[in-house]
Amino acid sequence: MAENVTLSSSIRSNLLTLQNTGDLLNRTNSRLSSGKKVSSAIDDAVAYFQAKSLSDRAGDLTDRKANIDQAVSTVKGAINGLESVEKVLVQMKGVVLSAKSATDTERADLATQFNTLAQQLTNLSNDASYQGLNLINSTASSLKVQFSDKSTATMTVDGVNTQFSSLQTGASSGTAGSVAASALAGVGWTSISTAVSSLDSVIDAMDSAISGIRSNVKTLGGNVALLQTRLDFTKNYVNTLTEGSDKLTLANLNEEGANLVSLQTRQQLGIQALSFAGQQEQGVLSLFR
Repeated sequence: MAENVTLSSSIRSNLLTLQNTGDLLNRTNSRLSSGKKVSSAIDDAVAYFQAKSLSDRAGDLTDRKANIDQAVSTVKGAINGLESVEKVLVQMKGVVLSAKSATDTERADLATQFNTLAQQLTNLSNDASYQGLNLINSTASSLKVQFSDKSTATMTVDGVNTQFSSLQTGASSGTAGSVAASALAGVGWTSISTAVSSLDSVIDAMDSAISGIRSNVKTLGGNVALLQTRLDFTKNYVNTLTEGSDKLTLANLNEEGANLVSLQTRQQLGIQALSFAGQQEQGVLSLFR
């Protein structure tokens, strides 16, 4: 059985001081390497869980922020599509205006151009999708955006239908209205005696459609502005939450650097003190020589 070694009170005191200094050095080195003064609940349970709550909320809102950012892109894509649809409608109106003073043969060619533009308008409407969602080719489409993880704050952006078939039937709000499909489709333009009045109705329908498109662009523009406001708010709020969490857990590197120098000095002094205490016992041993 090993026997215990009895140390003098001075040596034991110096050893305990050195152990305590070593523990503080390890803690300071850990804070300097990790940058945190609270890394776990053992360090400071209250600060740790408060910081975790804030960082968890920041993480949840970061996910919401990503969704809002994508919603902004979706609506911007719809606006770009509507602006292009308007340009096609203006071209179609120009064709109709030309047909009013054209000959029968010219009207036949212009009707073909009109129908080609109408098909391209439908194609354009169908192509204006973002991540599988198209807000300009169906009134059944909608975009729902969740702003918060703490409340039911949401925003719904309704889709519109700008396909040419919708212009013919007036199916979507602010489009063509009740104009004969055959006239709007560019057929029956070759009879001078009846075409002019029909073309005037088509021009009115095109004006109504253009006006409706512009109104839809304004509505979506307002939605983008609101989404951007919520996006900016969420970004800033996430930064605020993260900053609050950091205040509870991050170490002051300048302070910890100063502590390291102080503890290293204290450790060296402790070693010297332990050496002096050992010399006292060696002096007693010399009496027996």
